[in-house]
Parts: sequence; structure tokens; C-alpha cells
Amino acid sequence: MKTFKLENEPKIKSGFKTPENYFDDFSEKVLQKLNEKEVKVIPFYKRKKTIWTVAAAVVGFALLIPIINNYRANSNELDEATLENYLSYHSNISQYDLIQKLDDSDIEKLGNDVTLEDETLEDILATSPNLEHLISEQN
Repeated sequence: MKTFKLENEPKIKSGFKTPENYFDDFSEKVLQKLNEKEVKVIPFYKRKKTIWTVAAAVVGFALLIPIINNYRANSNELDEATLENYLSYHSNISQYDLIQKLDDSDIEKLGNDVTLEDETLEDILATSPNLEHLISEQN
């Protein structure tokens, strides 16, 4: 293997040369560029993408609101008939037990709170499947 003699070999000249008088007005050019404020340019396709994303989010929320409200309304409410059937068939408490536990003031409050019109009472009796049961309990 040959030994390298770097001092004797011809050296490659750099391809970069500074133009004449380049550094004479260099500081002025730099200061001029610093004073110019660059305006940020947002391409149209990015702006359009943002608008579509916002529109999709708004539509998504608009579609979810009725679904969530409907779910809450259905899950939290008990039907009166379901509650009445449960209490009448699955509880060991009769009407007489409830009456014995009530005071006179409680009975007066119930009488004041419950005011039924004749039409409402007729509708309830006409649609009630337990009409015979109610009549037999009163006798």
C-alpha cells in the first residue's frame, strides 16, 4: 500500500466564491430583510379541510343530542301501570296496611292533592283491567 503525501498532491479548489463587493452592503441587506414582516400564507386546501372538519363535528353533535335525550327520557321514567302492577302483585303490603300507617293529616293532604274530575274518573274506570278487583275490595 502506498503512503499518502497530502502536502505534495494538488488540492481541489472550492467551487464557492463570494461575489465582489458582497460584504460591503451585506449588513444593510440583512437589516432590510429583518424589518420586512413575513405574512403567513395559509393554503386554500388547509382552510377548506378545517371548514369541513368543523362542519362534520357540528353535524355529529347535532345528531347525538336527540339520541342522548331520548335515551335518558326512556331509561329514567317508569310507567304508572308498571309501577302499579309491581306494587299490587309483588309486595306484601295491602291497602289496609297502608291506611293503618297514615295519620289524619296525611289523609287530608292526600285528599287535597288528588282532585279528579268526573270525566277523568270515568276514563280510568273504563280502561282499568282491575275494575272487578276494585269493586270486590270495596264490598
